[in-house]
Amino acid sequence: MGNATSLKAIGEKLLSSARTELYLAMRFLGPALMSLEPKMDMSVRTVGTDARTLYYHPVWVMNTFMEHPYVLTRAYLHVIIHCLFRHMYSLRTHTDRELWDLSADIAAEALIDSMDAAAVRRTPSDFRTDWYERLSAALGVLTAERVYSYFLRNTPEYELLVRLGREFASDDHHYWDQLDSDGDSSKDSPPGGRDAAEEAWQRASRRVKSELMSEEGRFGRKAGDLSRVLSFELTDRISYRSLLEKFAVYREEMRVDPDSFDYGFYNYGMELYGNMPLIEENEFALRKTIRELVIAIDTSASIDENTLRTFLSETAGVLLERERFSQRFEIHIVECDAKIQEEMIITDPDELTALAGTIELKGGGGTDFRPVFRFIDERKRKGFFRNLAGLIYFTDGFGVFPEEAPPYLTAAVVPEDGLVIQRDIPNWVLEVCCE
Repeated sequence: MGNATSLKAIGEKLLSSARTELYLAMRFLGPALMSLEPKMDMSVRTVGTDARTLYYHPVWVMNTFMEHPYVLTRAYLHVIIHCLFRHMYSLRTHTDRELWDLSADIAAEALIDSMDAAAVRRTPSDFRTDWYERLSAALGVLTAERVYSYFLRNTPEYELLVRLGREFASDDHHYWDQLDSDGDSSKDSPPGGRDAAEEAWQRASRRVKSELMSEEGRFGRKAGDLSRVLSFELTDRISYRSLLEKFAVYREEMRVDPDSFDYGFYNYGMELYGNMPLIEENEFALRKTIRELVIAIDTSASIDENTLRTFLSETAGVLLERERFSQRFEIHIVECDAKIQEEMIITDPDELTALAGTIELKGGGGTDFRPVFRFIDERKRKGFFRNLAGLIYFTDGFGVFPEEAPPYLTAAVVPEDGLVIQRDIPNWVLEVCCE
């Protein structure tokens, strides 16, 4: 057996051992751990990935295993976390490559250090702990995007940047540079392109999240902050206008519809009779609008009034544009904690603008979403809601939902600053985080 073949065999055996140790300690990572094919590469410093292959330097793998086996296991998990959060696919959207590499490494290491599993456990240095506390106080959830934004606002001095890099770096990111315009690695990449690989890892992330949710409490502290960060990262972030688009339905309104005007008949009439067109513009037009909408506000103590005012101001701004709302509309603002506290009916954008500046939440008790759904059902039975577009619930996500989905669209708008695990939101609720 040649030297290269021996190195390859030993390297793959040690990586397989690290992978098995991770699987036995953290079975919830099963959908992700088997996703990378190991490949020896003497050009890599430690280990690295292009989201398809796990490249490794065999000498580094052997030396690390002999000296500090947990370092090899942590490095394997570090690479998997990069893939689960698809850090390599965000590379082109960040102008400062050095800061992005550092931010991705800090996010990965913070997750690993939050996991209480013997396979990856180590005592963080005081320097590392200090930075975790500093970033957590400023950002809440430590995602690569948030850490990167923090460093753009607070760019470290060169000496500090070097020290941070030494502290948190684990893998080699140069394979991220090899992703071409289609997302394929420049060498030895199977067909499928960037979209296929990125979507595969997104599916893996959702499976890991589902596994953690379905076995709540079983894994204890072994999962650390993984479930929390996955919930945050996998929450859809769409503009408020895009959200309202989902609630709009086609309705016939009285207005001239130039799109339905037939110039052929018009010209024929003018030619035949001189001054008598055969057809005129339609006085009714189909347009996607919202006529009735319920906006419920969770008034439990977890909702911040300033964040709520921003949400209402954005709603008022959309109303003023009148693109998504009917000429005559009603927005029912319902405040609820464990029971309905107040209802307000808005028929003019100025009313909502005024409300956004003066609203004071009533309640502050526990959270139960069911009274709002019962309120809507009762109003519908009494004939009040004839054109209800749906329900938008502004909440942190914790509370009791009905067991069955209602016959109208429901969305839970979670403030980005809430940064919580939305464990209580059922699948039939459109879960979004408006930016």
